[in-house]
Amino acid sequence: ARTRPAAAHFHRLRRRGSLPPLPGVPFLIGTLGAVIRLRSRPRSNHENFDIGLAGPLAGFVVAILILFYAFLSLPPQDYVFQFHPEYEQYGADYAEHVYEREYVRAITGTDQPVVTGVKLGSNLVFLFFETFVADPDRVPNENEIMHYPVLVACYIALFVTCLNLLPIGQLDGGHVIYGLFGFKKHRVIATVFFVALIFYAGLGLPYIRLDFNEYIFGLPGLVITIPVYLYFLYLCMKGLRMPMRDTVMYALLMFAAHFLLTNFFPEINGYQGWLLFAFILGRMVGVQHPPSEIEEPLDSQRIVLGWLTLLIFILCFSPVPFTVNVVE
Repeated sequence: ARTRPAAAHFHRLRRRGSLPPLPGVPFLIGTLGAVIRLRSRPRSNHENFDIGLAGPLAGFVVAILILFYAFLSLPPQDYVFQFHPEYEQYGADYAEHVYEREYVRAITGTDQPVVTGVKLGSNLVFLFFETFVADPDRVPNENEIMHYPVLVACYIALFVTCLNLLPIGQLDGGHVIYGLFGFKKHRVIATVFFVALIFYAGLGLPYIRLDFNEYIFGLPGLVITIPVYLYFLYLCMKGLRMPMRDTVMYALLMFAAHFLLTNFFPEINGYQGWLLFAFILGRMVGVQHPPSEIEEPLDSQRIVLGWLTLLIFILCFSPVPFTVNVVE
């Protein structure tokens, strides 16, 4: 079959508007993308592929241009003193003092754990700009990044791009993987990635540790949390659309892996925030990509753009995208 240029597909797939699917984190990152309504259903893998790579490519280019400006125009280090004048007494070495337990105790007057801020994770894009573009003396401390709104906005843009490019279901990354590898290989890649995401996310989960001594409704915490977590894993695994017996088996195997590794190797930790996204994928988005009515080989231009899009996913990915800094 003859292939059509990407522009022809976009001309046919006119959009009627968009609605935000999730409210995001209040006062922090707004909505997480949008649900797009198409006037006509994409019929070929080319159309799905073009839809999948257009948004991430455009967003990534814009974010990179803004990051060049942001890192080349970073304010001097004493910029932070506008927000924390108490740091000024320590000068350029404030970071060696103000995040220590003794300092936080003296400021707050309490021995209880204190949340001192939110830290952004690291990805290869930010690592490149911090190493090769920015003045090393002006790179912000990770605990004070929230005072640099342009950097925060770009990081969130890259984070949302990364989420959309996960090679699962009908996310943008799923469309790209489907176009590059076809229906059968997409099924394998999406399943492996989805299971690996849940496996990594649940490592070190505190609520399934044997030393969990809290009581819930008068019962030991493990009596409540273990069944709840098992049911949570079962709901996630239903996204694989397997028979119930296999779904239960996969959920039990995943729980056993998390339970054993968490208790015998407590130093190994994942990022539990990914569990929420895995649940959303499994219950709302789905792990598999529906087959297209028309299957056509991609032309060389699309193949190059597809691999470039997968590279963008790697550059934007952060294993631990957000961390709440707690001084105990």
